[in-house]
Formats: sequence, structure tokens, C-alpha cells
Amino acid sequence: MMKRILFIAAHRPDRSPSQRFRFEQYIDFLEKNGYHCHESCIISERDEKHFYNPGSFPFKAYIFLRSFAKRLLEFIRFYNYDIIFVHREAFMTGTTIFEHLYKRTKAKLIFDFDDSIWIHNVSDANKKLSWLKSPEKTGKIIAIADLVFAGNQYLADYAGKFNKNVVIIPTTIDTNEYKNLHLNSHSAVCIGWSGSMTTIKHFEYAIPFLVEIKKKYGSRVFFKVIGDAGYKNEELDIIGIGWKKEDEIKELSTIDIGIMPLPHDEWAKGKCGLKGLQYMALEIPTIMSPVGVNVEIIKDGINGFLAETTEEWIAKLSSLIESAELRNQIGRSGRKTVEENYSVSSQEKKYLKYFDDIIKSSK
Repeated sequence: MMKRILFIAAHRPDRSPSQRFRFEQYIDFLEKNGYHCHESCIISERDEKHFYNPGSFPFKAYIFLRSFAKRLLEFIRFYNYDIIFVHREAFMTGTTIFEHLYKRTKAKLIFDFDDSIWIHNVSDANKKLSWLKSPEKTGKIIAIADLVFAGNQYLADYAGKFNKNVVIIPTTIDTNEYKNLHLNSHSAVCIGWSGSMTTIKHFEYAIPFLVEIKKKYGSRVFFKVIGDAGYKNEELDIIGIGWKKEDEIKELSTIDIGIMPLPHDEWAKGKCGLKGLQYMALEIPTIMSPVGVNVEIIKDGINGFLAETTEEWIAKLSSLIESAELRNQIGRSGRKTVEENYSVSSQEKKYLKYFDDIIKSSK
């Protein structure tokens, strides 16, 4: 008999990296193994143009009200699921009303998260609406979940304060899809960063050492930012490129060295290393800040590099800039790490087992 899963998330399919790499890429596998999957989102493509830009408060109010009504109607319609899987939250404000409603159904409730979302962190575009958020919300949802999927040990430790049924599911890459197109035929070395409008602030941590790299190597290097079309840096000759799912691998394939700088703060400690894993899956030599799970992913000097100080970033970037052989060696090793530990194929059987076990436990 086909088992039914309702995936609750904010964004439409193929839009949010968090959703794509946490559960969407497992849906085909689940459906081949006895599950019917339905994904429910509340933010449309049209909504995004207003939701992530400053102002537009009347339209944002409309989004909130319409989304609340949709979630309420869904609860009535989708009462006969075996599992309700909530990614991060069911609704974008501080309320947990929907998670509590799901808990009242016969379905098992799985909660999945991949960031330190219990920390008050609001995008610049929505600072004036920060009063609608509640840092305590995440712990409340975890407490009522039947099972919690945490993206790394740091997140699992937090979840363990509220619930004993916590498992670590790393953020993974579909290595069958992620294959480098080798579009870096340029003579200069491209140092690239991939992210979004909300994480571009992390790229700014790279500016001091990238300026020094440009002084040192001049026209032998250039820089690329993917994910924020509005970003510009005249000193480094950067004009940001907007993110498109269909162009993602093509754009990443033009990068020779991938960087993931992060601050040492509680929010960054919850990161699951996605940017770095994307580079590594494409055999792009990767340098990360030694924050959170990054120190588990990277074996310094073997499958990538860890760099903290400006001097370390300059030294490790320089070694890669000056040696194509080293870039190839590190890139191949990085790909192998992803295949073995952070790929869909390496995790899918374990992923499926958690779903099967939680259904069996209810019988």
C-alpha cells in the first residue's frame, strides 16, 4: 500500500537551495520505494519580488494573510497523510499553530532544519517586521516532533535539548547531476563565490584578502559572485550574477577556486557547508572558513583548505593560483569526499529507513 508524505516548506519546488538539498532531491527515490509525496509551499514566484525587497508592506500583509488561509485549508484537506515533514517552519511568523494542528492528525511529524534558525536573524529587507518572528519557535516545534532531522552535530546538540529522537542527515549533493562542464577555459584564474542576496554579507568577509590577491596577481586572477545580481564591487571588478536553477552548474563550472568565508558566530556554526559541497562535487578546489561542520568536511591540504586569518587565505589561495596540478588534485579529492559522505546516493537508504521506521513505530 502506498504511503503518503506531505512536505511543508516555504518556497516552490526547485527554488530554495535549502529545500532542494535537504529533501526535494530525495522525492523521486522515495516514490520509487512506496511513497506518494506532495510538496506544499506558500511563497510564489510573484510573491518573492515583494517579500525579499524593502517596503511593499501592504503586499507582504496580503502574503501573510493568504498564506495563513492556505495552511489552514491544507490542514483540512490533507488530513490523511502518514508523515508530515516540516522543513524549518510551516509559517513565516512566530506562530506554531500549524505544527500543533499537524500533531493532532494520525500522521507522524518530522521536523527538518539546516541552520541555527532559533537565533533571531532577519533579512535586511524585512528588519521592520522582525517583531513577527520568535526565536523560541524552533525549540517548540522540535519538542512536539516525532523525529528531528538535523543537518549537523551542532544543530543536533541544540535539538537534543528538546527531543531525544534526533538524527543527523547531512545536506547532500546529487553527484549524478553535479558534473563539471569545464567552462573555465580562460587563461586567468577565476576565484568564485556562490550564495544569495541574504548571504552576500558573508562574501564581504573575503574582501580584505581578495584585494591583496588582486594586488599580488593582477590580471592573472578575476572574481565572480553568483546569487546576487545587485552586488557590485568596483575595486575587484565584480558585477554579481543572479541565480537561476537551469544555469547553476554552468556558472559554477567557470570557477577555478571556490571560497566559503564565514564569521565565527552562532548562526554560522549551524551552516551545513552547502556552498563548499557544491564546489567540491564539481571538482573545484575549495577553501572554507574553519567554522562549524566545515572542519568535518575539509581535511586541510587533502580535499580542500581551511583558512581563518587574512594571511592564511592569501597563502592558500596563492598556492592554488600558482599550481594547476594542485587545483586538479584537490578538486578530485573533494569530489571523492562528496561521493562517499555527502551525496544523495551515500545517504538515500538511510533517509528511506528513517521514514519506514517511523511508520512502523505507529503500528
